[in-house]
Amino acid sequence: MSGLKIVAILLIAAGTIGLIYGGITYTKSTHDTSIGPLKVSVTDKETVNIPVWAGVGAIVVGGALLLVPRKG
Repeated sequence: MSGLKIVAILLIAAGTIGLIYGGITYTKSTHDTSIGPLKVSVTDKETVNIPVWAGVGAIVVGGALLLVPRKG
């Protein structure tokens, strides 16, 4: 399988996952401190929203890469 087909399949997969989940949530540690034996940590949940147009665009571009024949 050529590199172009692998990229196309990855784009289609990423676009589909983006449409299904709509965003990525991760936990970020913002502050750590310790006062004697007491340790305090503050974590925040961050969400990165993936727009619908980006998911659809990735699927369309990936499909086009798979379907359009290469000249060569």
